Amino acid sequence: MHPNPLFRSEDQALMREWIGRAAFGMVFLTTPEGPRVAHTPFIMRDENRLQFHLARGNDLTRSLEGATALALINGPDGYVSPRWYDNRDTVPTWDYVAIEMEGPVRRIADDELDTLLYDLIDMHERRIEGERWSAEEASEPMWNGLFKAIVGFELDVREWRPTFKLSQKRTPAERETIVAGLAGNGNEALAAAIGGTAA
Repeated sequence: MHPNPLFRSEDQALMREWIGRAAFGMVFLTTPEGPRVAHTPFIMRDENRLQFHLARGNDLTRSLEGATALALINGPDGYVSPRWYDNRDTVPTWDYVAIEMEGPVRRIADDELDTLLYDLIDMHERRIEGERWSAEEASEPMWNGLFKAIVGFELDVREWRPTFKLSQKRTPAERETIVAGLAGNGNEALAAAIGGTAA
């Protein structure tokens, strides 16, 4: 989390919105073998339950249950040039959205993992235009084989540490110039975040 309180928020609905928008992140844990990170899709359940799954062979899988872990969602990010400021006698910066979540982890039962997989498929298939794929199209041997190769987990979020570093120190006019500059250079997602709209 960024140390400047200007870039923080207590808005739980906003944080959950970004988690749903990104839907993919990282889980960090110090294991007996050393620090490890896993990359995984996420789903937020109610207020504070973050669910995900990992390959059974992942280094984190055997160490997560009962541990306190850190999960991270990254939103849009990008370089902000001083050319977009009124006074160019300064230095560049990097704007970004990141949400850190910390809490104890439990392994979820097979029926919860099955629900998690169906919900993840449904959520992402809805985001793609055209004819949707259904999990029922996978044969039972295929589904069962892959199901046995993964393990589901739930992180009970006890600490939220969000950073919304979106040029808040700049004047409204400068922010408009930054938004235009970012959008004009292909970073529409960060431009929309700074401009206060969804991308």
